[in-house]
Amino acid sequence: MNLALFDLDNTLIAGDSDFQWAQFLIEKKALDRELHEAKNIEFYEQYKAGTLDIHEFLDFQLKPLARHSRAQLEVWRSEFMCKKIMPLIAPGTRQLIERHMLDNDLCIIITATNSFVTAPIAQALGISHLIATEPEEKDGEFTGRVSGIPSFREGKVERLEEWLDVHNLTWLSFLRSWFYSDSLNDLPLLCKVTHPVAVDPDPTLKRHAESNDWPIISLR
Repeated sequence: MNLALFDLDNTLIAGDSDFQWAQFLIEKKALDRELHEAKNIEFYEQYKAGTLDIHEFLDFQLKPLARHSRAQLEVWRSEFMCKKIMPLIAPGTRQLIERHMLDNDLCIIITATNSFVTAPIAQALGISHLIATEPEEKDGEFTGRVSGIPSFREGKVERLEEWLDVHNLTWLSFLRSWFYSDSLNDLPLLCKVTHPVAVDPDPTLKRHAESNDWPIISLR
């Protein structure tokens, strides 16, 4: 058996679902534009530069989930999926996923974006296994806090290894493993797999891929 891991934002989709979700809530007037838009852009630039404080960001990103009922959030999420996410699915994404599925590889999306936002995206792409940052819940509603380890940088490796352990698997269970990502933030996990692949990479990842003879592909 082989393992195929996929980053989501700016990899399988040609944009960042975390950033887009906050912008969507601003458009819906669920967040104040003056207070939130500049901060959202600032966090996104920090992410791209590799300087993001994940806990500071999650405090910003998850608190809005606690301000609205789960029912209202799900209505907004359905609209968000149709209007914002579906047009961002990169042209080569489904073909790449299909190739791994036809080979019976274990396919997992692993993303720093929270599972409330990303679960329907994984479903739309036909991937049943998702490792994402988990928002804390109480009595079916969100608390605005994170639950467990964020799936970010080294946390992606830790969360993946926890997932494998729960499913009675280890790295040694796989003859080959792929990880497809665009981001320098994913270097810890890219360095763990047998086949790291840079997808439409940021400049730092592109330089690293070139110096290590990793494949560089585009899904766009």
